[in-house]
Amino acid sequence: MRGALQAFERNCSVGRTLSILSDVWSFLVIREAFFGARRFEEFRAALGLPRATLAERLKRLTQRGIFRQVHYSATSSRVEYHLTRCGMDLYPSFMAMIAFGDRWLSGPDGPPLRLVHATCGHECRPYVACSHCLEPASATRVRYRDGPGAGRTPVGVEKRSRRTAESASFSRGRPSSVSRTLEIVGDRWTFLILREAFFGVRRFDALQTELRIAPNILTDRLARLVARGMFERRRYQGQPERFEYRLTDMGKDIYGAFIAMQAWGDRWLSGGEPPLILTHLDCGHDFTATVICDQCRQPVEAHAMRYRLNYDPAPFGANRERIEEPALDGGP
Repeated sequence: MRGALQAFERNCSVGRTLSILSDVWSFLVIREAFFGARRFEEFRAALGLPRATLAERLKRLTQRGIFRQVHYSATSSRVEYHLTRCGMDLYPSFMAMIAFGDRWLSGPDGPPLRLVHATCGHECRPYVACSHCLEPASATRVRYRDGPGAGRTPVGVEKRSRRTAESASFSRGRPSSVSRTLEIVGDRWTFLILREAFFGVRRFDALQTELRIAPNILTDRLARLVARGMFERRRYQGQPERFEYRLTDMGKDIYGAFIAMQAWGDRWLSGGEPPLILTHLDCGHDFTATVICDQCRQPVEAHAMRYRLNYDPAPFGANRERIEEPALDGGP
């Protein structure tokens, strides 16, 4: 009986990455690190988190290898939290989510930030590209096959019982296109439904069978995705009336953020055995998703990006000068 009740899910580097970023407080701490925060009180001032919550997240992220502790000085017992190479490597995933959020979720006020690529000196709009030809990698121009890490893994009790994130909390501290993107995909069930849509699963019963999801939860998440504009609902049978759920143009566009997160998960969480291999149909080569400056076609890196605010930071407790200066010095 115990074996019959065990649920399994696809091995997935995107899911592994989102398991970190979909924790609201972990995401916010990493976000502030990309804006230059390093000290405990800097994170606390920016986010207003309880001390115990912040201390726990910093400890967890250090254990995961995203931060490393650096003492203030040789004689000080106090530490700063510096992004490691692993942590810095999350930056392209953030840029890919910014690109999606800027296009689809900005509203009448426009994107919160304008991005300037210091490498070429131009304001830019990063895009997700094939690492071989540097052309855009869209859902309709990519094919996949199983990689050495393909297969299924038992779903832990924590994952099965995890509740939906407080979506509004992702924007705590400052308006952010990354936050707005995670408000959609940060919920575990919503992400899994979107992922299955990219595998070609469209119908309610097929989604329920694949994900072992309760019907009421699946109904709720599908309704949200339709309301958000990610899916359109199409009737495929009249009696009884049944519908399938197809990705809209907006829904298809989240693919870039997914494969950017996949690249990070493959590199840092797959043990050298990626679950999927991607092939770009435009050039015919296997590739890794790479986030590129649309002006100079060079990869974007955290230390080479500058920000210009499209909002007044005062109501959020932020300092314009600190944000618009280079956020990072190149990392460790």
